[in-house]
Amino acid sequence: MSDRTGRLKVSTEGAVTVVELTDKKLLEEESISGIGEQLNALVSGVEHPTIVVDFSSVGHMSSSALGMLITLHKRIREKDGQLRLCGVRPSIYEVFVITRLNEIFRICSTRQEAMEGLG
Repeated sequence: MSDRTGRLKVSTEGAVTVVELTDKKLLEEESISGIGEQLNALVSGVEHPTIVVDFSSVGHMSSSALGMLITLHKRIREKDGQLRLCGVRPSIYEVFVITRLNEIFRICSTRQEAMEGLG
C-alpha cells in the first residue's frame, strides 16, 4: 500500500507505517504544520503505532520541524508505539546531537536498519 499525500509518501510494510518526507527543506511553518497534521492522523486511531520516518530527501530543517517530531514522538509513546528515524543527513543529525534529541529518538542510518525488529 502506498499513498502520496502532499509532502509525505506513506507506505505500509507489514505492521510498520513508513513515511518518506519529500520536501528538501522543512523550514516553513505552514508546511511543517501540515506535515505534523498528516503524521498525527497516522497515529490517531491506531492502538500501537509503529512508524519509520525517512529523512533521505531532507537537506535543511528548522526548529519548528524538531518540535513537530517531539510532539509526534510523545503521541506515539502514549500509545505504547515506536518511532524510528532514518536517512538523517550529517548536518541535520548534528542538530539532534546539539539539542540532545539523539538521546530521545532512535535514529538509524538506513531504512532497512530502522525496520529491523519492528512489526
